[in-house]
Amino acid sequence: MPTYDLRNKTTGEEISKLCTIAEKEAMVASGEWEQFHSRMPSDITHTGNIVNKTSGDWKDLLKAVKKGAGGNSGLSKEKKEKYGFKDNSVNT
Repeated sequence: MPTYDLRNKTTGEEISKLCTIAEKEAMVASGEWEQFHSRMPSDITHTGNIVNKTSGDWKDLLKAVKKGAGGNSGLSKEKKEKYGFKDNSVNT
């Protein structure tokens, strides 16, 4: 269930109420409460490519993993030799 920010029109009391939308609508329809937004939602935590925001150590580790990968690394034998990768595939 979502949390709604509600303000009492007569007393000015502000509450955060965990309730269904039907319950919230009933409170607002009574005329005693109004809905307001006290803060912006924080749904978006980051944007962009996460690999670009990582440290150089993590990128070096990924390179080492790829270098030590088996025959499923996606590189041909020639490319492995060109870039210095060890060819440890089963079907060489």
